[in-house]
Amino acid sequence: MTRPKTESPATDFAVALLDQFVALGVRDVVLSPGSRSQALALAAAEFERLGLLRLRVRIDERVAGFLALGLAVETRVPVLVIATSGTAVANLHPAVLEAHHSGVPIIVLSGDRPDELRGIGANQTTEQPGIFGAAVKRTWDVGAPTGEDGEQDAAADLARAAFAAASGGPVHLNLAFREPLSAAVSLVEPVEISPVEPVETSRKEGFDTAAGGLLNPLVISPSPHTVVVAGTGAGPRAEEVARELGAPLLAEVASGARFGPNLVVTYRELLHEPEFGGAIERVIVFGHPTLSREVPALIQRDGVETIVVRGASADDYNPGHRVAAFADAATVEGEPGPREWPGRWVAASRALAQPEDVAPDAAATAAEHAKAELAAVRAPVTRRALAEAVWRATWPHDRLVLGASRLIRELDSVVVGKKITVHANRGLAGIDGTIATGLGIALGSEETGTTRVLLGDLALLHDVGALLFGVGEPRPRIQVIVGNDHGGTIFDGLEVAQTAGEAFERVLLTEQLVDIEQLAAAYGWDYVRVDTRGQLDQALTASVRPTIVEVPLGR
Repeated sequence: MTRPKTESPATDFAVALLDQFVALGVRDVVLSPGSRSQALALAAAEFERLGLLRLRVRIDERVAGFLALGLAVETRVPVLVIATSGTAVANLHPAVLEAHHSGVPIIVLSGDRPDELRGIGANQTTEQPGIFGAAVKRTWDVGAPTGEDGEQDAAADLARAAFAAASGGPVHLNLAFREPLSAAVSLVEPVEISPVEPVETSRKEGFDTAAGGLLNPLVISPSPHTVVVAGTGAGPRAEEVARELGAPLLAEVASGARFGPNLVVTYRELLHEPEFGGAIERVIVFGHPTLSREVPALIQRDGVETIVVRGASADDYNPGHRVAAFADAATVEGEPGPREWPGRWVAASRALAQPEDVAPDAAATAAEHAKAELAAVRAPVTRRALAEAVWRATWPHDRLVLGASRLIRELDSVVVGKKITVHANRGLAGIDGTIATGLGIALGSEETGTTRVLLGDLALLHDVGALLFGVGEPRPRIQVIVGNDHGGTIFDGLEVAQTAGEAFERVLLTEQLVDIEQLAAAYGWDYVRVDTRGQLDQALTASVRPTIVEVPLGR
């Protein structure tokens, strides 16, 4: 629809742009304040007043970017991110990179100077078109509106093009504005909204949006000694294919496929065994595996045929360039293979996955049982105990977000099958924005349960700005659970850790002694410290207010 013009062409263009985004189904906007983007910001606030958009304001653009990422992951609908010019846009780059490599739909709207102010040293002005490089599917550099007829229609066309392009990753609209940079916005007639289906992300090379179908499906027949590997983003289809093939399922914890009768929890150990890993002849991969060295080593081994079913990732998963075929979807034809092959894997996995604590012998006295139970309650928390407790506390209506730390690998090694929603930023596997991503997921799933974010202390400190809620900003049900071992102990697994001495401690371990309780108080979060296993389950009970749960861990 065409709205009456104001004295600011920037405002008229911004309103028309948001009108069309709302009509297309966009519901969430994240913005950071700034002068050059004020027309977009004020228009977004008015759209929120009318109940057409949910607006989130964050002062830090890097936090805003990852918050938008989490919202888009949860809702599967493109999310708008509004930023002003200069370094503000550059601070969105980490989130844009993760969105690119994970296929998450984000639409960046950056304010910019008009042509006459570029390249002359104007304040807060840099080369913004192309600033994200290949990390965005498309960039538009839009000249400053002047108030001419047809500009509102052009804004609507731009929104439609950006929405379509964002189906499988981020896009960038760089919008130049001249003064007056905004006018008062008072809309009395909301646009008519039609429900939209969530956007299914896909590789642009593999999806024909005009035809509405997959270009490269593959039919797979059951064959002996096949395994299915599910990496991040694989989804439940990987579990279905494993059952249909009669194949063991090696599913990472953030795959969305870690459940079912064919699940093999201790897949790392079994891949080293000749009668298991050594007998594999074919591997079917879904998603993006990142949590083990054993899986890429298997794919690169002579005599192993690998088929990759593409997901939303920007790159084809192809360790050593040894993958035989790529597909955009997989169907299975034929009866499942003999149960003996997956059955041996599952039985061996269960035998290896013994509980960390063993109860007293059945013949033990009542006093011996009581003593053992008391010792277990008072025992310090180990990484395995923390991993299993968080997994146990999370239900299908909850959300679990895992940071890039030792803890995600701990969960991947020990937790049993469970059909719950798990997310991890494994596109680039960075520690950037873990809390902000979790907050976005929590805000996008407010009608469900609790969102738990499990991460290490360095990942917490790297994203500490995400703990800030501005006045009036909603606070979702979220727990940030920090396994605090005072540094990057994940690097202890590097070979150089044994030889580098003090240099290793300073430049890799990077020990820290931050008081997390005071940090929580400064940002207005509740705080709980867990020192024993007896306190752990109670601490993980769903919280009403945002809560930080600190769990000290040994190195």
